[in-house]
Amino acid sequence: MHRIPWLRKPQRLTLKKMRFLAASLLFFGLSSGLAQTAPQITLHNLNEAETLGEELYSNSGATGLVLVVVRGDQVFIHGYGETAPGSHIAPSEDSEIRLCSLTKIFTTDLLAKLVADGTVRLDDPLRRYAPQGAVVPEKDAPITLLDLATHTSGLDREIGTPPRHTPYFTYPDYATRWQWLPTAELKFAPGTQALYSNVGFDLLSDALANAAHTPYPTLLWSRTLSPLHMWGTTFYPTSAQCARLLRGAHDEGPCTVTENTQGSSGLYSTPQDMAKWLRYLVGSVATAPGKDDSALGVYLLPSSLKSISGLSHAGRPSGIGLGWMHLGASDNVSHIIEKTGGGGGFLTYIAIHPASRTALFVAVTDGPPHPAVPGFRFFRASNNGLLALAGLPPLPVAQRRGAGIRRVAANPVARRRRAPATSRSQSRGKSTQTGRPVKSPSMTGDDSSQ
Repeated sequence: MHRIPWLRKPQRLTLKKMRFLAASLLFFGLSSGLAQTAPQITLHNLNEAETLGEELYSNSGATGLVLVVVRGDQVFIHGYGETAPGSHIAPSEDSEIRLCSLTKIFTTDLLAKLVADGTVRLDDPLRRYAPQGAVVPEKDAPITLLDLATHTSGLDREIGTPPRHTPYFTYPDYATRWQWLPTAELKFAPGTQALYSNVGFDLLSDALANAAHTPYPTLLWSRTLSPLHMWGTTFYPTSAQCARLLRGAHDEGPCTVTENTQGSSGLYSTPQDMAKWLRYLVGSVATAPGKDDSALGVYLLPSSLKSISGLSHAGRPSGIGLGWMHLGASDNVSHIIEKTGGGGGFLTYIAIHPASRTALFVAVTDGPPHPAVPGFRFFRASNNGLLALAGLPPLPVAQRRGAGIRRVAANPVARRRRAPATSRSQSRGKSTQTGRPVKSPSMTGDDSSQ
């Protein structure tokens, strides 16, 4: 198999203006940019993605990993490692996965559809779709649906610490978050800063359900999952699905119903279903009822905000979309649209390369309590592998404010050095996407702003 050599080297606008900005930067509105950059692209066979999966698995210290790459009608799915420690069985296309915060881009896709059919508007205030008698806090301006979808509502990341032994992605439920909301003190005026908020996306899903007069799981099923034949994607895993759930090195609690976090993090899925989702995102699905590509547009520029926090796990964004982050200028041949996720023993990632109409999904389960290969950055390596499939060089390493360029190991695969083992208690930090503990440093993402 031909190997890709460098893969072994880890390296408040007005609504009218916002809509214009989104329209000008749509994922499928890049025809002029594609014409200019096409000569620079040399498409590699998708089977070469096996090299990328090997690198991600070897360097991350993971228990198991699944990689999905699509381009047009081509689909690559491959599993690495084990479904659980000691199983000696590689993950497969029907293995069950926690999507974690990738759930959010299903929410914003649904938001775009409801905007397109006139059910809601992006500048609608959240209070319009609140339960009867509920109070929604304000600070100079009301919280809008757009604020929730771009993490600029001013709400906290979480409403608090879940009760002890609460299963992952089951807290808070509908009643709890709406009872909490009147007591919330906004961190800033909506639309002026960005702060990653999980509870904001759960409130967004509640608003969409109330606007459509349909329970959110039913709404998502009828508008997205069923039309795409995503039969394995659910908030209600069966016993058979739970038996196929990938397991990492630590007990992450039960596989259970997760509709309480329907907007932010609760979805389960499979690599086979994620291939369907990726083909939908890049426009390779012949019939996609109600698809609205504006979900992939840019709605805010980081330079227009006073600060951003929690949005830089895969790199400093150049644009903020509806749940999505953009890396690089939209007219740059290396422009990537991405979303990160993590929690419950998983790290998940989606990246889209518009210029080559190629998209990638990767999910990895945590490994023993020791770090990945020194200098390895999981999301960065995923992005660079995606670009390599288009014959493009890796992304430049961003320079941090007040710091030099981050150095990366020259050849981590050849060296394969591990730092001394770290105790489980020492390795427990805050997840980059859920606010829940991370059990292994190898599961952390890149360039976190936290």
